[in-house]
Amino acid sequence: MEDTKTEEFYTRLLEQLKAGTIWPAPYLYKFIVPGNAQKIAQIEAVFNNTNAQINTRDSSKGAYTSLSIKVVMASAEEVIKKYKQVSKVEGVISL
Repeated sequence: MEDTKTEEFYTRLLEQLKAGTIWPAPYLYKFIVPGNAQKIAQIEAVFNNTNAQINTRDSSKGAYTSLSIKVVMASAEEVIKKYKQVSKVEGVISL
């Protein structure tokens, strides 16, 4: 059931991105991960070779880290592809 909801979400997002954006275009990804350097590095690795601007901010107690990643994407499909790659990192929340 969860996979069906996830695919429905990606399908809906893809339609919205195609309808509202002329590609290539800048896109802002936002993620929250447990405050773990390894997990942050895994997410950053997804955006290697993309000239992404990556900003991180730790929560007040350091339990979580938010990542804002601004990058020019070639298409709506590429945006979805990156979301799916990042979703493989355990504990990540996409905003």
